[in-house]
Amino acid sequence: MTALVILGAGFGGLELSARLAEDLVDEVEVTLIDRSDSFVFGFAKLDVMFGHRSPDDVRLYYRDVAKPNVQFRQETVRSIDPQARQVVTDRATYDADILVVALGADLDPYATPGLVEGGHEFYSPEGAERIAELLPSFEAGVAVIGVLGPVFKCPPAPNEAALMLHDHLTARGVRDAVTIHLINPLESPIPVSEETSAAIVSLLAERGIEHWPSAHVQRLDPAAKVAHLADGRSLPYDLFLGVPVHRAPAVVVDAGLTEDGWIPVDPATFATRFPGVYAVGDVTSAPVPRAGTIAEGEAATLADVLVATLKGGSQPPPYSGATICYIETGGGTVAKVDVDFLSGARPTALFTAPSAEVAEEKRRFGEVRARRWFGG
Repeated sequence: MTALVILGAGFGGLELSARLAEDLVDEVEVTLIDRSDSFVFGFAKLDVMFGHRSPDDVRLYYRDVAKPNVQFRQETVRSIDPQARQVVTDRATYDADILVVALGADLDPYATPGLVEGGHEFYSPEGAERIAELLPSFEAGVAVIGVLGPVFKCPPAPNEAALMLHDHLTARGVRDAVTIHLINPLESPIPVSEETSAAIVSLLAERGIEHWPSAHVQRLDPAAKVAHLADGRSLPYDLFLGVPVHRAPAVVVDAGLTEDGWIPVDPATFATRFPGVYAVGDVTSAPVPRAGTIAEGEAATLADVLVATLKGGSQPPPYSGATICYIETGGGTVAKVDVDFLSGARPTALFTAPSAEVAEEKRRFGEVRARRWFGG
């Protein structure tokens, strides 16, 4: 049996382990390692943040992963030796025939001076929970949603947060007393799709949300409650909700796996420069955005590669970069964009306008993956 170790149980690690359980049940023994005890869909953090669901409602526990050749270990990775394919955690040492790094991107709130003291991040489950406790007492002033780094997971999420904050304040009858600003380093909400970006910009404008594209918050002054931008502008605030700087986990950097901050991979196979070592998801520098559905697609391609390698056969076609992105637009509606980043000479995108029907489709999307990965 081939010993296959997967580091990280997000979209990429979960999809890969599910595929290997189906297609290589007699060929591999899989160890899936993650420091957390549970998985939370990224979009569910916004539901928690605005009080639509409780933290317990959105957790899917890894103990429920019941696949014949997959063992889950809740452990923290301390070191990775990619040459020897050896992993040391806080509890054990693992020697892998095949090693897959799917540890995602870590949040670094300390990278932006003043954020920890004068603002709140909403990209972690814990951050979303803290904001859920804070928002009910926020009744007036200036709310700023700021993206603090050039690379971040799920490009639509800051726009979704702004639109959902508008709904939250409107439902409480205090929207007229609050000014909402959205500051984003991207030149448009969804750069790959002009139609989607135009629709989001229109929704923001209709709701009186100030949108500052191509703008970067460099630091916060917690005492004065002022956000300072790279272009010299400053913006006083009463509530700052930030998307922190993203970085590859330190254990990945220390292992010598990264170049320019992220793991370079062959986009056709997701192989790294180390034999028998692969990487998928947010931790890589693959030429696609960082998003859960992207990581899922990469993992599916890697599963095909491993099946062909271990069972024999021709290598599969490279990952196309085709995925669906759902976008919360407020009022119980959801939009979506079908994108294909890599199949053609340039990316393509098909926008579907917001509707309750797409919201139901998004709900089913989550249910299908919960059943597939956790058996619930």
